[in-house]
Amino acid sequence: MATQSAQEGASGPPPQPAQPGKPARYVSKYSELVRREAEKNKSQWKTMGPAKVAVPSPNDFLQKRSKEPKLAPSQVPPLIPHSSSGAGLGQTWLRQLIQVLTEKKEQEGEKLLPLSVPGRTYHPVIRIKKNFIYKNAVAVIRGKPKNPRHFCVDTRQGDKYLLEPSGLFPKYIRKKNYGVIPKYVTRRNEEMKRAEEEYQASVLEELKKKAMKTLSEEERTDILKALKKNWEEVNRAFQTLPVLTDTRYKRMQKEELELKLQQLEHDIAAIEKHKTVYIANV
Repeated sequence: MATQSAQEGASGPPPQPAQPGKPARYVSKYSELVRREAEKNKSQWKTMGPAKVAVPSPNDFLQKRSKEPKLAPSQVPPLIPHSSSGAGLGQTWLRQLIQVLTEKKEQEGEKLLPLSVPGRTYHPVIRIKKNFIYKNAVAVIRGKPKNPRHFCVDTRQGDKYLLEPSGLFPKYIRKKNYGVIPKYVTRRNEEMKRAEEEYQASVLEELKKKAMKTLSEEERTDILKALKKNWEEVNRAFQTLPVLTDTRYKRMQKEELELKLQQLEHDIAAIEKHKTVYIANV
């Protein structure tokens, strides 16, 4: 039995591991509340107007000046027609009109001056009408004639252009300030000249502070004598050198004496040539 049960167990498929189930979809707890609020606040005519609108009657059509503001009814008393009974009716209407206007002004807060008959010396202001045609004609007659404009014709067909803006007309050389130096240039030149003078003054001041000393005639003569004496000593030493300079020491001594003689001769010639000698303060 044990062998049979083992064979039966081996013939079946192996057991599959249990797979985890798919998690449930998230549903908000406020979804039902939001849906009810949307259905409650929904309006069918929010963008297209109300569903039912009262249709106007054909008899109430739009008339001309019907939408203009209407004025209040006039308080002026009706004009009494003139009759053959006399002028009393017209005077009565005039008194009523004055009374209505006076009451209206008093209601508005204004006080009317008492009416009075103008005197004999009163002269009303008479507005004189101007004759603009006559005025313009006089201005043209008395005005100065316009100067003719200069043209230049450059083709056989008669093509012309103005000379003044073309640059061919001597316009700028006829100006009063033509060739005159501008004020800003003059001012700039004066400033530059003043700055140059200040610079020269500062340089002279520095040169005076560092002025070189002039050698006197006695000192110049003494120095010249001392140079000549040194030249004679060096020349005597140069003459006493052997004729054959076969060693390096002899050649070096001869070159040294020649350099000394050249330097002394140059100094003697410079002092003899220049009568005034300056000594720099080092």
